[in-house]
Amino acid sequence: MSDKLLVLKLFVNSRYITKNTYTVAPEAGSNLVVDRNSGNLSLSETIPAANEQESASTIYGLLGLVRFWAGDYLLTITQRELVGSIRGKSIYRVGSFQVLPLAHNLNKLNENQKSQEQKFVNLLESHLKNNTFYFSYDYDLTQSIQRQVLFEADQLKEPLYKRADERFFWNRFVSSKLIDAKLDLSSFILPVMQGFVEVNKCQINNKEFVWGLITRRSRHRPGTRYFSRGIDERGHVSNFVETEQFVSYENQELSYVQTRGSIPVFWAQVINLKYTPRLWIGENKKNLAAARAHFDEQIRIYGPQILVNLINKKGYELPMGQAYARTVEQLNDPRIFYTHFDFHSECSKMRWHRIQLLVDQLKDKLVEQGYAHYDTANANLKKMQTSVVRSNCMDCLDRTNVVQSTLARWVLTQQLRDIGILEANQKLEDQADFMQNYRNVWADNADGVSCVYSGTGALKTDFTRTGQRTKVGALKDLQNSITRYVKNNFMDGNRQDAFDLFLGQYQLEFGQSPYAHSPFKEEKPLRARVVPYILIYALFMLVLNLVRPNYSGFKSYTSYFLLLLFWVSVLISGVRFAFKHGDQFVQWPHLVQLPSTEEISESSAFTEKGNMVPPELQNEDVL
Repeated sequence: MSDKLLVLKLFVNSRYITKNTYTVAPEAGSNLVVDRNSGNLSLSETIPAANEQESASTIYGLLGLVRFWAGDYLLTITQRELVGSIRGKSIYRVGSFQVLPLAHNLNKLNENQKSQEQKFVNLLESHLKNNTFYFSYDYDLTQSIQRQVLFEADQLKEPLYKRADERFFWNRFVSSKLIDAKLDLSSFILPVMQGFVEVNKCQINNKEFVWGLITRRSRHRPGTRYFSRGIDERGHVSNFVETEQFVSYENQELSYVQTRGSIPVFWAQVINLKYTPRLWIGENKKNLAAARAHFDEQIRIYGPQILVNLINKKGYELPMGQAYARTVEQLNDPRIFYTHFDFHSECSKMRWHRIQLLVDQLKDKLVEQGYAHYDTANANLKKMQTSVVRSNCMDCLDRTNVVQSTLARWVLTQQLRDIGILEANQKLEDQADFMQNYRNVWADNADGVSCVYSGTGALKTDFTRTGQRTKVGALKDLQNSITRYVKNNFMDGNRQDAFDLFLGQYQLEFGQSPYAHSPFKEEKPLRARVVPYILIYALFMLVLNLVRPNYSGFKSYTSYFLLLLFWVSVLISGVRFAFKHGDQFVQWPHLVQLPSTEEISESSAFTEKGNMVPPELQNEDVL
């Protein structure tokens, strides 16, 4: 590591590196100085002398600081991409990051700590590289238009990070040192949101307007598909996402918000190499208390809840539907409306037009719910959205996104009629150019949400993009399903660790012995370590003997076929052993212990072994 000074430029900032400091110099105002030896933060009116600087470069924001064994690391945004603007304020997608160590070297660490340090840095960099982040210097991406309009005057005077919605302030943990500093470092604290943003200029009936989506992922109960399910004691659910669809036309701003989130009961899917792992559901008493905390918060923020459950009403998913319905029934809250729409059953055999049945069922609720309509010229909130549709399937990805885009289209039709872009007798579906853009944006949104949680793009996006379900799309879904299976079983342990590290779910205990047990040390049984090599060797020998029949030197066909049968039997035995002891072969997280399923009762006998057939394809005659 360098012994010279680094200088950084922020918003747009300069970054200067010297032997003892990192200096972040904004275009206006005081400079932030980070002492590389002590980690202390200070403000300065000067930048390091040119002869002290090792380098100077431009950065576009500070993500924060995070501390490992060697000390703090400064996280900087080094590239940005303009997405669009809202209210004349630019919205950016983060292009790249740089992780800068304050320490000059790792000489003070023992070998155990050096190994951990490298793994921590690798996890941090992979999280930043493999997720999509958005920010704005002067527009609050974490708050919906309606919530911003309802802010008090004093709130609007506060720095951006103080009025940001803490649920969607993704870098809140790594910003802690800046936030908690005795100095006022407000100008260096930049709320960054994980999710999806798209802003488009559109035209219908020769009238130009701006239409877009903002999708915000909650930092509470974060993680990957099978390692983050259900609810926790504080009422936070996995994969909670808020999506705001907005329109800006002349002096009018219109907004419509929907939410999605994991079924709010204690449940888990214990991965075991099966396509659909073992399903476990928690005790009803615990479910009720946690669900009450969840819906109390949701009602406080959004108003009454319109719950749309899209999972199957039979088979593997049946117990989840029963647990959800039972919990809602026992809550007995008039502010909660629950409906169960079996998406796969209703829309099977390519009958995707039947989604309209759900829209018709909810139409009265949607009319009653309304949407936000703000007159910017007169600072008048003409209409308010008074409730929210909370949709879910098992993953809250594929089925959920199809339904959300359909409901959003129905509401958008009403909005565009309200402000005179659409005539009263016109349908949005008849506006071909706009609908192509609309479908593509919602499909991109589906992929953005899905990649973070499941590791692949969303399924069923052919319907979202074209309005039709196709066999080509179904084949692509099969490909994505197989990719999900591989990633969820063999790669998601590291991805879960990256979430837990960045968001502060795991923090190092600096008071412990430097020779303490490494969280990454894993002791797998000998058989779990040996069997994969046996399978690889058996597969290699089988293929080799098929390609080169004379390789083994057997003269008779009988001996040759017996040899092939032997290698086939080794493969079959190895695969059967792996599935029988599947939990020993998958990749588990290391940093944060998963909730114990020993305290959770198994839902029912038919889920014991799981299923090797993707449920998305069981109910569709696509091949």
